[in-house]
Amino acid sequence: MFVSSPASPPSPPSPPRAPAAPLRRARVAVAALFLTNGALLANLLPRYPEIKAALGLANSTYGLALAAFPAGAILAGLAAAGLIRRLGSARLAVLGTALTALGLLLAAWAPSAALLGLALLVAGGCDAITDVAQNAHGLRVQKRYGRTIINSFHAVWSVGAVIGGSMAAAAIALGIPLRWHLLGSGILFAIVALVALRFALPGHDEEDHLPDPAAGDVAVGPDASTGGRTRGRLPLMLAALVLIAIGGTLVEDSGNSWATLYLSRDLGAASSIAAIGYIALVGAQFVGRLLADGLVDRLGQRAVARGGGAIIALGMGTALAVPTVPGTIAGFALAGLGSASLVPAAMQQADDLPGLRPGTGLTVVSWLMRLGFLASPPLVGLVADSAGLRTGLLVVPLAGLLVVLLAGVLPPRRAAHPERERELSAAG
Repeated sequence: MFVSSPASPPSPPSPPRAPAAPLRRARVAVAALFLTNGALLANLLPRYPEIKAALGLANSTYGLALAAFPAGAILAGLAAAGLIRRLGSARLAVLGTALTALGLLLAAWAPSAALLGLALLVAGGCDAITDVAQNAHGLRVQKRYGRTIINSFHAVWSVGAVIGGSMAAAAIALGIPLRWHLLGSGILFAIVALVALRFALPGHDEEDHLPDPAAGDVAVGPDASTGGRTRGRLPLMLAALVLIAIGGTLVEDSGNSWATLYLSRDLGAASSIAAIGYIALVGAQFVGRLLADGLVDRLGQRAVARGGGAIIALGMGTALAVPTVPGTIAGFALAGLGSASLVPAAMQQADDLPGLRPGTGLTVVSWLMRLGFLASPPLVGLVADSAGLRTGLLVVPLAGLLVVLLAGVLPPRRAAHPERERELSAAG
């Protein structure tokens, strides 16, 4: 399947540009929102075993309770677009952050498995809405910058996850009770989000939701023939973007759920070595996100995604074809590097699709991506049970090949704008 970005007519006037200093502060504000989103759940994850033991949960009951978090994300995720239009992306991201923190705190106080599941259901729904809102505001800031910065926000999310996990480890080591720990972390990151709101972009999201010719957008206007053809292709373009995003999440899940198990059980690596597979994937993904913005501006989203898909397919494909511990760790690292820009790229292009109201394309891609993420572990598990985990992990190079085939829906290299680049040189 290949869906190409249509040619676009002359672009409409650019949205109003913020001065360099306020724009730079808005970028820091969005980075702070991404950091808090990564840190909040990471403060709870290392303490899940403590909750399981305190409630005396069986493994099956414990698994059902934890499944409430992604279930809440799926149930609430489609509400994000309407809420963005009503409240604005920045305010919604901050409100979602505070409510996510509250839901996680309620999970720590839950006296039963049912109430634990209910609290995680609420937290998961709020987290999904926050995710869409912070990406929507990050894309607003990016449009005013005139160059790609969205990948750097996702890199900061990874930093937040590391900070949150480290805070949890420190709390466990110091013997800080779970409830006080999550109360403190929730208050801290809610305050960070509230402060960030003060420096976010003012106005409505619609102000920046103008067609971008470099991204393959088409203005909705008198040229009904071009606009009609584009709107007719909209479902196919959305489907391609969803599959690109799912390709990225499949790679992430391979590290989260299977890397350590495959290295230890199938390849016989020691536990300390087996853990390096996951670390290699997320570490390389973080590095890739730091590099991706510059590469996208120089080469275009399409070329970066195709290159990333090829790296995933060749790196992990070779590792599975010739299974060794060092080669497999390198394969997971290459998969993480190749997947670094896929989810941000799909979100950005979905947000830019013509004929959709602000937040709609981003919400649809984010929601369907979460469905794919939820389905990935049982799918790989079923294949692993029948044919072995090595066969199940073939989903990773296949995801890379899928991205290579579908990358045509992403925009090519943007045209250079020297005047805008000089204007923003002070914005960093």
